[in-house]
Amino acid sequence: MQMHSLSRREALTLAAAGVSSLSLSGWFNVLAHGAAAQGNQTKSCILLWMDGGPSHKDTFDLKPGTANGGPFQEIETSVPGIKISEYFPKFAQLMQHAAILRSMSTAEGAHGRAKYNLHTGYREGQGGVVYPSIGSIVAKELGSEAFPLPNFVSIGNRSYGSGYLGTRYNPLVVNDPNRGVENLRAMVSGSAFDDRVDLLEQMEQAFYRDYQSGAATAHHTTYQRAVTLMRSKEAKAFDISAEPASVKSAYGETRFGQGCLLARRLIEAGVKFVEVGLGGWDTHQNNFDRVKSLSQQVDPAMSALIRDLRERGLLDSTLIIWMGEFGRTPRINTRGDKPGRDHYPRAWSSLLIGGGIRAGQVVGRTDKEGATVLDRPISAGDFLATVCTILGINFNKQYTTASNRPIRLVDKGAKVVREVLG
Repeated sequence: MQMHSLSRREALTLAAAGVSSLSLSGWFNVLAHGAAAQGNQTKSCILLWMDGGPSHKDTFDLKPGTANGGPFQEIETSVPGIKISEYFPKFAQLMQHAAILRSMSTAEGAHGRAKYNLHTGYREGQGGVVYPSIGSIVAKELGSEAFPLPNFVSIGNRSYGSGYLGTRYNPLVVNDPNRGVENLRAMVSGSAFDDRVDLLEQMEQAFYRDYQSGAATAHHTTYQRAVTLMRSKEAKAFDISAEPASVKSAYGETRFGQGCLLARRLIEAGVKFVEVGLGGWDTHQNNFDRVKSLSQQVDPAMSALIRDLRERGLLDSTLIIWMGEFGRTPRINTRGDKPGRDHYPRAWSSLLIGGGIRAGQVVGRTDKEGATVLDRPISAGDFLATVCTILGINFNKQYTTASNRPIRLVDKGAKVVREVLG
């Protein structure tokens, strides 16, 4: 997680400008480059990250009637022949907008390495560099400096950052969607604040003339972007208190639900990538009660998000991803008095929704126990290449690191899941 702390000098200079706190949910610590300008026709993306690895057999690839199928029942969806867990009843009626990928098959079974793999498309340590996450890639490729909000916002978790792309593409972190981006106001009046910022600008320019360096440029960009956000009218997008109570209720009165509501507001405002995290899916014990509870949080939030984007004419231009780092074992473990499922990257499921994809379908197939992919295996690289293609990003593009080393955006050999391309 590529987050960088401010130096003592940076903290003091911002404090001198009258900023009441330096947290800004982590954005004073990065160099966000700006989100896409309003009117930009490029697509956007919302990643609903299910931290811990959700059980595919208890969500979107049920195996009823088998020895380890579990107690959950299947329900019909709006697409004939596609069935999902009974605890996604609202989403079931929106299946015509989604594609279920039931043949994810990846290489990492440890949480940290698997999360990195799914966020970047590369395995941790591969090539000896830190790779950028999909959020940072979208921020770089689809973002614009013309808009004052950041390109990449992470809600409820810190996510993964920009790697070799540099700190300017790291995410703004919003820990609590109900509180938004805190400390956007200065402790002094508007004119006094402007005077202090102008003075600071003069001091910085004088310093830079004598000591030109990448660090000085980075520092200047840090506070400049922070001040721009503080002054922008678009910052109100972070305030979900402006939403009617009925809308907030439709998403669910949970942090995840309100995070999805905030994600919709940010997409409307022009932000290009938003990640919303929901933890708790590491269900080694008490799998069924926990998956039921978590599914009941996801279902209203994800469904309200889809409906809101559709009603606003934004669903075709906004790709929603639902996934975690892997699935859970087909076999139910018997440790303790509350059975669970363990880590399982060999076969699992993810969702793609909206974004102009060919929806209303299932891609791939597992065997009767959900243990082995029988048709159309999808690797982490395949998945990232597919997401890039849907968003209009050339996944074969090469970036150059600070050491002038050329590196592909997606690892060589990745294949797009063409079945979902609209």
